Amino acid sequence: MTAPLAGAVPSAACWQLAALPRGVSPADLALIIDSCDRRGVAGRRDYAVILLLARLGLRAGEVAALDLGDIDWRQGEITVRGKGSRRDSLPLPADVGEAVAGWLAEGRPPDTVGPAVFVRLRPPHGRLASTSVSHVVRRACARAGIAAAGAHRLRHTAAASMLRAGGTLTEIGQVLRHARPGTTAVYAKADLLALSPLARPWPGSPR
Repeated sequence: MTAPLAGAVPSAACWQLAALPRGVSPADLALIIDSCDRRGVAGRRDYAVILLLARLGLRAGEVAALDLGDIDWRQGEITVRGKGSRRDSLPLPADVGEAVAGWLAEGRPPDTVGPAVFVRLRPPHGRLASTSVSHVVRRACARAGIAAAGAHRLRHTAAASMLRAGGTLTEIGQVLRHARPGTTAVYAKADLLALSPLARPWPGSPR
């Protein structure tokens, strides 16, 4: 009688942080941003949301949690409420600040009750949920005619952009507000220019 050997087969290894972080290309990001029609209320809101995700690497929940008092216009800073009741102050880039100001001045419904920066467009104008923030990105991808991406993909895009600009992993970890350096280390695998000298030539290929 043949004994079943299925139980002797080990499970596939699944290493922590083994996958490459997937962002969107600069060209696709430009299409996503350009898909927001800033002549309308929805476009102003979506444009501001997408810039916060792609330029500062905020999480969807952090964008949804922003209150009016979290923005210090004089100092050019924004307070982000992250995981575990953590609060961090980040510099507010000029283009992001202009986008948020444009939404607040000419988009956010004047009868909104509460301090939320981003709210639903249909009454009652309650705070935008984190899932709705991701839907903003997915709708922009659909308008741009590119593959669907969620809010977290834009967080990876922000990190990749900082890498291309010469930012260090320490600086990226500070902007993304990682609790552990090991979390940021995953982006070292995405730095192809830095990794290329380590690659061995393929056997038989010209050197």
